[in-house]
Amino acid sequence: MPDSATVFVVDDDLSLRTALSRLLGSVGLVAETFPTGDDFLQSVEPARPGCLLLDVRMPGSSGLDLQRVLLGRGYDLPVIFLTAHADVALTVRAMKAGAVDVFTKPFDDQTLLDAVQHALERDRHQREDLAQTQALLERYGTLTSREREVMSLVVTGLLNKQIASELGTSEKTVKTQRGHVMHKMHAPSVAALVRMADRLSAFDRDRRAGRLDRPLE
Repeated sequence: MPDSATVFVVDDDLSLRTALSRLLGSVGLVAETFPTGDDFLQSVEPARPGCLLLDVRMPGSSGLDLQRVLLGRGYDLPVIFLTAHADVALTVRAMKAGAVDVFTKPFDDQTLLDAVQHALERDRHQREDLAQTQALLERYGTLTSREREVMSLVVTGLLNKQIASELGTSEKTVKTQRGHVMHKMHAPSVAALVRMADRLSAFDRDRRAGRLDRPLE
């Protein structure tokens, strides 16, 4: 994991916060601890890489409340819930909201560490995917409106002659514009361009569905 990845521990039990900080530190993980969800929100920018170890029931806002706040702000920081009482309904709610896992106290240290590593890996992949999408959007933004039209037709499998007929232009012009598209998008092949178009379409669907409230950074 990158050095900047942090395990944020939010629990009102000081002894547990201390124990978790020591456990995480024993395997080289960086931990920051907070007694309440409000303290976490006031002290930490949730866009930071890492994951959350979050107590379900705390004075004031609950762990589930904090999870909802983060999701509402467009942050998908992986969450592992800790609870003193096994509760099937609570576990289902947490998992449906995107939690990585739910542990009942007391828990097995190694099993928890494995879950933390999984959460950090998930966060890393999410951030890499976000960065790749950002780069793709930036390249797509360099295309002219006509080049975007050409791209949308190229990825459907049309030949230059067919595209020229569709757009009412010459085959030679389409060939030139197609070359510009491939160059600007850094696409080594039509197959690669198709994958890029699919990714852009998926991003647009997520944005329209409200699943991408956080701006790409």
